[in-house]
Order: sequence, then structure tokens, then C-alpha cells
Amino acid sequence: MPHRDIRSGFWTGAFVLLCLGSAPAISAPIPETTPERVGLSSQKLQRIDAVFEEGIADGHIPGAVVAIARQGKLAYFKSFGMQNVAANLPMRTDSIFRIYSMTKPIVSVGTMILHEAAELYLSEPVEKYLPELTNMMVAKPDENPGTDTSGNQMVPADRPIKIHDLLRHTSGFTYGFFGQSPAKQRLKQSGLANLTSLDTPLDQFVTRLSTLPLAYQPGTHWEYGRSTDVLGYLIEVIAGENLNSFLKEGIFEPLGMLDTGFWVPKKDWSRIAEPLENTGEPQLIDVTKQPEMLAGGHGLVSTAGDYLRFCQMMLNGGVLEGVRILGPKTVEYMTANHLDETISRAGPYYLPGPGYGFGLGFGVREANGISAWPGSAGEFFWGGYAGTYFWVDPDEELIVVSMTQSVTHRGHYRMVLRNLVYQAIIN
Repeated sequence: MPHRDIRSGFWTGAFVLLCLGSAPAISAPIPETTPERVGLSSQKLQRIDAVFEEGIADGHIPGAVVAIARQGKLAYFKSFGMQNVAANLPMRTDSIFRIYSMTKPIVSVGTMILHEAAELYLSEPVEKYLPELTNMMVAKPDENPGTDTSGNQMVPADRPIKIHDLLRHTSGFTYGFFGQSPAKQRLKQSGLANLTSLDTPLDQFVTRLSTLPLAYQPGTHWEYGRSTDVLGYLIEVIAGENLNSFLKEGIFEPLGMLDTGFWVPKKDWSRIAEPLENTGEPQLIDVTKQPEMLAGGHGLVSTAGDYLRFCQMMLNGGVLEGVRILGPKTVEYMTANHLDETISRAGPYYLPGPGYGFGLGFGVREANGISAWPGSAGEFFWGGYAGTYFWVDPDEELIVVSMTQSVTHRGHYRMVLRNLVYQAIIN
């Protein structure tokens, strides 16, 4: 494993209070400015306040944190509502959230750190490093739903899974939700479909996963699933250290992401954001204990400020405040579309949505139009199961990070926030 330069990228600045309620003053994650100085309207940004305050009053969400940066400056950074309703704790701008699938872009960047160091190549078969993934089987489409899919409906994979497939979700690995298929059925039966339980160590998880069929032939179909969990184990094997240590040394410490990791230390439990109780919200991961499985697909916790720093590094072409994580061409490569015409995006569960392709860990916008929500070609984004969301718009030099803990209402606030941010651009 090559030596990684673990440098201090911490930013210290004036303490400000930009949140509602009685939360303590928090240092800004990047230098601040007024909205007008970066072409945003303060008056129009107030519409964001009104929408989130209404959602809290209506009992849709407990609270939220929203951060908006443009031209490298923080123009809007507010907290709303409650961090923990049961404990009567107001939301803070440094509240800690379960970010679920917003883990994936970070682990993808970790993979590309190894790629830049020539420790792996995207064209390599994953089985070179993880031999348990040799001779994978594929579940044929279920022509007779309800029949036994454990026997002759399995066929050998046409080719090995490549590292490239893991990064762009074309490996054939799936989740147990988003529709029905023989592969999803087998995953549910195995007990590996539960995202809340992290009691199986990563190596054992991948070994068990290797005994299950893929949903599609590798390299033929975009299918959201366990690819990034496998990617996390691949990092561990190649780097010779656990995923938490690798990300901490290679990304979190250099970028000053002090509150990002796979669990919350006891001293910070008072900052954990919780969903509303008794409202049909599903159970979320217990982040107060160190998990056995470091889930590269959904295991991290973070703050809006930490994630904003990660996004600013990406927007800057891999560098933040003189600390370089990736080269600019690597960032350009990651945020380009990697789904050509031979890879199917068919079906209602293509999560990037119309007008979007998929890069290496990020959904990427291919055109200004087509999509039902505003944005710019070249924008990249992703979100998390429990209500976190971000996007980076290079054309507008814009970053938006939004965090709440609401599975039920996440989609609504993501789309509304997009509309409200773009309507606030005046220059």
C-alpha cells in the first residue's frame, strides 16, 4: 500500500450563529459571504425557511439543516426544528445524521485514491482480489412468479464482475427492495437484505453474498444494490486496513471532516438527529455502537458542514484549501456518465432519473432539459435513505447539502429544495 499524505485540512474561522432556535454557535465549514455577493437573493432564499418551517409544523419532518455554497463561499447555513423531539433538543447546524447512501460517493472516492496510486485498475475483475466472487451465477427473469427460483433458473455469469461495474452499479448485485425479482427474493431469504442490521463483519458478508445469484449479467444493466459494500471490502483487502481507518486517513482527516465516520462517539451522542416517533417512520441504524460491518454502501454518519467540505473538494477538482485528495482529471472522470447504449436503464427503479446518467459513485446530469427538476448539464448528486441529499452544479459553482431524518417525506423536500435554490439565483 503506498503512503498517503495525511495532511491537516482544517478550517478555522469566525464563529457564527446561523440557525434557528437556541443552539450554540458553530464554526462555518467554509468561508462565509452574503447571498448577494455570490449572485443569490436573500429574499428568495427565505422561501426555503418557510417550506421547512411548514413541514415541521405539519409533522412531516422533525427538523433539517440546509447549506448552500456558491463560488466557494457559504451563503446560506440554517437549522430548523428539532434534532430530537423526544429529548426536546433543537436542531443544530452541526447535528449528526445517518447519511445512508451518501456513503457511496465517499467510498467511491476512496477507491479512486487507490486507482491513482496504481493499486487497482477499473478494468480488473474483482475476483482477482476477492476470489469468493469467482464463478458467479445470475438469476434468470422470473417467467412464472411464485415458482421456486432456487434451481434451474440460474445461469453462469457471462464474464467476471469488474471494479468498474461496482463503481457504476452494473455488477448485478441488488437490494431486496425496489421491485421483485428472483435475485431479490433470494437476497431477502438470505437475511442480507436488512440495511439496519450491521452485525455481520464485512468479509463474512461478502462471502455470504457470493453464494447468491446476481440480478443481471455483469455490465448489462444499471441495478442499485450492494455493489459499494463490496467495494468497501475491496478497499480493505487492497489497502490492508479496515475501511474506517482508510477513509479517516485518506479523506476525513485531510478534509477536516471531524464528525464523519461509521459510528458516533459517546461524547457526541447529544448531537445525533432522530426521526419523528410513532409516525410510520422505519427503524434506522443505531449509530451509538461500533458496527461489526463497515457498510460502504450506507454506513456513515456526517454533518451538513462535513459533507459540504467533501462536495467543495469535488467541485474544486479534488483539492480543498491546498489539500489534494484526487487529481482534477480523476474528478472529471468520476463525474462523467459511464452508462453507454449497451447498458440498460430500463424499469421504474432507475434512480438517477430521466436526463441523468451515472458516473463512478454519482448520478450525473446529461442535459439541461429532460429531467422534471431544474439543474445544469454536468451536475452530480446523490441522496440517502433517511432524508439526506446533495448536489453539485459546476456550471453555477453551486453546492447544496440538505439533511433531515425522514424516510417518508424525503422525496418531497428534495424536489422542493431544488426549485427554491435555482429560483434564488439572480446572477
